[in-house]
Amino acid sequence: MLKKLLHSLLPFFIFFVTIIPQEATKIGDFTYDDFEKPEYCGTSCHTDFYQQWKQAMMSQAYTHHWDEIEYFKLAVPHAERDEKVAEVKEGCNGCHTPIAYISGDNPPPFPSENSRANESVSCDVCHTITGFAGDIPYNFNYIMSPGKTKYSSRKGDIDSPAHQIVRSEFHKTTEFCGICHNEKSPYDIWVKSTQLEWKEGPYAEENVRCQDCHMTKAETKSATMGITYPDTKLHLFHGAHDPGKVKGTIEVRIHPDIREVEPGDVVKLTVALFNQKTGHKFPTGSVEDRIVWLHVEAEDSEGNTYHLPVDKKGFEGEEYTIAADVLAYQDMGVPLDMPDFKGVQRDAIPFGNRIFRMPYFDPQGRMTIQQWNTASLGVDYRFGPRETKIETFTFNLPYEIAEGKVKVTATINYQKLVTSVGKFLEVPDEEMEVIKVGEHSTEFTVFY
Repeated sequence: MLKKLLHSLLPFFIFFVTIIPQEATKIGDFTYDDFEKPEYCGTSCHTDFYQQWKQAMMSQAYTHHWDEIEYFKLAVPHAERDEKVAEVKEGCNGCHTPIAYISGDNPPPFPSENSRANESVSCDVCHTITGFAGDIPYNFNYIMSPGKTKYSSRKGDIDSPAHQIVRSEFHKTTEFCGICHNEKSPYDIWVKSTQLEWKEGPYAEENVRCQDCHMTKAETKSATMGITYPDTKLHLFHGAHDPGKVKGTIEVRIHPDIREVEPGDVVKLTVALFNQKTGHKFPTGSVEDRIVWLHVEAEDSEGNTYHLPVDKKGFEGEEYTIAADVLAYQDMGVPLDMPDFKGVQRDAIPFGNRIFRMPYFDPQGRMTIQQWNTASLGVDYRFGPRETKIETFTFNLPYEIAEGKVKVTATINYQKLVTSVGKFLEVPDEEMEVIKVGEHSTEFTVFY
């Protein structure tokens, strides 16, 4: 009788179990000692993966110079002065050094102290994640299960002597990446949405996932003593900090509306810009820091140069997409204890250039580079996947322009951090390196 009763109730028990939400791993659930050091994984078995990881930003998410400056100069003091953003003192570490965050080491020691926080996003972080809590992956809502069992997209044909391997379909999904590459600010604003951008784009429909571009496949071994697979995923994680990945993202073409002109004539130049490379928007991720802009310059036969400002389109919020002589980022004065801080130059590029960005605004409506202090977003004038944007430039030819060929060059550039911000905060120059994404030239002839 009892057996029949239990059998009849079994579907209800199963239903009850399946609707219980799993909780995200939180501070205090584990300690540093629950996780293997990267060197343990990389000095005997996974030597190639380890060396690839050491060159990638995954291994530098906590130690990278801009991240260190942003966290200790801005985020931590801001969190201590403003209750609304207090959570970022711990929360930044949830993705930048997860093991430190989980262990309660918040804030961790400075990178110069060489603590285990320096492991950043290590092997054992990713390979002990079993899922995420809730409906959307974001703000480090991972579920971790550290131990001898490691989770991977491939089980493999050989058993590891160091650990058990469980094949994880979750590791093949974009949601796995979205755990840290989607983020909401304390004001409930999406300040990172790379995986969500992918989900809304054409690559999602074709099942081209994050891993296909950022963990490319090659014929090689995944472990020193293992066998060679035709489709081993490399642990390169090349992205926004890799010039090779950024270059060529946007194809540029420029042409005039007329080829033969006289001084005083008007030439209209059209630039077509095609995002032929990213499965998400460009730029993406830390959009508050990034700046992508189009510079058009004409050179006559005698070497005289003319910078051409972009023609306005008239859409709402366009003023934030054209470089101007204005100040911004005044809210840095809060963490820096500078109540009368006037800000720094917003764009730090030639005025009149078109900028492809989405501005972030603080609670006072001022443009901010502190994503945790973002209370609203401006116009999204970035490149979507496979999107082509058209920009025009009207060139009123000066009467003194030299006779002969005029070469006009359109260049699209990228910076990880606006120069004015980097200089003000004393960030190493390499973070403000200008990378030429694409370039194209055309010409017309001036006759007298």
